[in-house]
This record gives sequence, structure tokens and C-alpha cells, in this order.
Amino acid sequence: MPINYARRLTGRKRTANANRHLGFALAFVAGAINAGGFLAVQQYTSHMTGIVSSMADNLVLGVYDVVLSGAGGLLSFLAGAASSAVLVNYARRRRMHSEYALPLLTEASLLICFGVLGARLSDMRGLFVPVTVMLLCFIMGLQNAVITKLSHAEIRTTHLTGIVTDIGIELGKLFYRNAAGPPSHLRVMANRDRLRVLTLLVVFFFAGGVLGAVGFKYVGYVSTVPLALVLLGLAMVPAADDLTTLARRWGRAARQSRKGG
Repeated sequence: MPINYARRLTGRKRTANANRHLGFALAFVAGAINAGGFLAVQQYTSHMTGIVSSMADNLVLGVYDVVLSGAGGLLSFLAGAASSAVLVNYARRRRMHSEYALPLLTEASLLICFGVLGARLSDMRGLFVPVTVMLLCFIMGLQNAVITKLSHAEIRTTHLTGIVTDIGIELGKLFYRNAAGPPSHLRVMANRDRLRVLTLLVVFFFAGGVLGAVGFKYVGYVSTVPLALVLLGLAMVPAADDLTTLARRWGRAARQSRKGG
């Protein structure tokens, strides 16, 4: 992957085009994790709507173990999103190049753990739920929060409800027939560029889902390792820039110390 491209995608300085390209990549990763994870843990872990609805249903039905399991997944997703915010704000205060890369590096590391240790983790129980479920929910919360922060909530990658709703709105505008002669500011016009971006997010999520399902079916947990390597490739360049900056500061401090001595 070209270094400058990776730097633009996950570096501190943002552009709308970089946000979109990163969004496509993360939508693909989220689709793969969500679909492959379902085969692994029999539960979708990227969207909380279904989990909360399931908790409500099973609370009424008296199936309290499912309610507690949902609570474990929900709290894990919440913890992932909070952790992402902490990492981004920590790096931002210190003007680090890896402001948005740190959560992605964390996600990649956790995906490697899932790929290598997933079979063992599935037998361990954490907060009312297997550790694998907690880990995947945490990862999805982490990812959704970082793309939300860097795009100012314009792009989401771990669930499609809002995206599909926005596609419907833009299609409604596209097919709306304006009456002849109204002022230009009253004309209903679709944002074709936004419609294209939203559609591509769905396409990448679906493509990732197909690949994730195939990978887990034929390879198993280790199929998440290539996804982790993709994230590492995206996030390592800003992290390396920070290490270079830190090394230069240490070098200057050492030279000044020698001169002072």
C-alpha cells in the first residue's frame, strides 16, 4: 500500500475523499467481522438495535440468560466506543499523527487475538456472555466511534439502517418531479454524490460479509487475521510518523544536554 495514501487515509489531516475511502475499507471490514462472527458466535455484533430489542422481548418472556447476554454485548460495544473516544482525544491533545490510527491499531490487535485465540475464548465466559462475543462487540464499538468522530457523524460503517434510510431519502429526491417555474431554492434536488457514497458503503459492507462468511466457513477464526493486517497497513504509517517525531525530539534533547554539560 503506498505510504502517502495510507497517511492520507488514517492521518490527522482529514479530507472528505480520505474519509470516504477509509469508510469503504472499514465498511468492508465490519461486514466481514459481522457475518463471519455470526458463524462463530451465532450472534450479530455490529448493531445494537437487534440486541436491545432481543433483551426487551426476552425480559417479557422471562428468558433472563438471553437478557444478560445482550447486556454483556451492549456494554462491550459501549466500552469500545468510549475507548475509541479516549484514544482519539488523548492523541489530539498531544497533536499526534496517529490521532485516528490508534483505535484502528487497537482493533487490528484485537482481531489478531480473535483469529488466533477465538476457539479458546469461546469457552470462556466474561460479563454474562462468551468472551468472543464481548470482544467482537468491543471491536465494532471501537470502529464505529472512530469513523463517526473523524467524519463528524457523516459516515457509519458497522450497521446499515441509517445508510439505507439516507439512500431512500436521496432516491425520493431523485425521482421527485419539480413543477415548472418554481424558484431554484425551492426545487427538490438529489445529492448524487452522497447517493453514490452511501450505495458504495452498502456494497462494501455486503462484499465484506460474503468474504467473512466464506472465510469462517472454510478457514475458521484465523480468517480474521488478513482483516487485521489490512487495518495495520492503514494505521501503521501515522504511528511511524509519531515514532519518528519522538525520536527527533529525543535526539534534540540529547544534543542540548551534551551542550549544557
